[in-house]
Amino acid sequence: MTRRSTQRPPSTQSSTPAGTQWTVQADAAGMRLDKFLAAEDRLASRSKAVAALERGKVFVNDLEASSTDAARRLAMQDRVRVWMDRPGSARRRPSAHRTSKLVILYEDDDLIAIDKPAGLLTVPLPRKGEAPSVVEYLEDHLRSHQRRRPFVVHRIDRDTSGIVVVAKHAAAHAVLKDQFLRQEPERVYLAVVYGIPSPPSGVWQDTLVWDQQSLIQKETHPRDPRGKEAKAEYRTVERFAHTSLVEVSLVTGKRNQIRIQARLRGHTLIGERRYVFGPDALRPIAFPRQALHAYRLAFRHPVDGREMRFEAPLPADFSRLVARLRAER
Repeated sequence: MTRRSTQRPPSTQSSTPAGTQWTVQADAAGMRLDKFLAAEDRLASRSKAVAALERGKVFVNDLEASSTDAARRLAMQDRVRVWMDRPGSARRRPSAHRTSKLVILYEDDDLIAIDKPAGLLTVPLPRKGEAPSVVEYLEDHLRSHQRRRPFVVHRIDRDTSGIVVVAKHAAAHAVLKDQFLRQEPERVYLAVVYGIPSPPSGVWQDTLVWDQQSLIQKETHPRDPRGKEAKAEYRTVERFAHTSLVEVSLVTGKRNQIRIQARLRGHTLIGERRYVFGPDALRPIAFPRQALHAYRLAFRHPVDGREMRFEAPLPADFSRLVARLRAER
């Protein structure tokens, strides 16, 4: 009697101009992505698999995978592609790493995404004297890599933490700047505010004017020729005893926008020093800065157009504040 073979069919392989692709069959279903790549008939070692993931050479179902996807379990018919000659991938650093005092979430030949700590300026300001900035730290970083100066695309306040994207050359800067002017990027912040917003989600829409003498935003009449529209969508993420954790998605991007729009609705940010009203006794919770964090940023890559999406975890001071408010609830 002839015995039927129990060997499972191998994952099918094909070649494309943009690398080698495998379609996952029964033999690899449920396998970790890094183990799949490390197989002898693929990249032949785990170190090569890890390097390919770190440098943006791996795609699953046409979506770029990174080192954070190494433990992903593959399913039948998943398409895994390795593009070893992908332009610029030899120098890309998609995983977060630290340079000087900055955490770099992502870096390639065209842009850098930074997780900015609170207390650090985005750009140098004459009135701030010797206060350090993201730009100055990046100049040192790029100089060590024989690069020129960074090109700032957008800013967040000194005492706001979170994601900032910076271009490495003028062409990338022009494309990214245009996206921000068109209000295309997704810009999501987390804030802790006094009070409970009602309704729990909705839209904040105001007309603001920048007071150059006082250096603050002020509400103005919609017909004021100096006024600019400020619009944001909000939702209450978590309610505490007398405060709330709120997610705010910017539609427009005015200076200090979230801080003033929250204040106009009676929901001053915890730790706010500038956009306040009434005695300090109305704001009894001690916090050394405004409780605002640029949590998520998504936009199109300025060169190849692929979606770039970053999230910055809550910094330690913000996490401790939330934990304290939960304990007091």
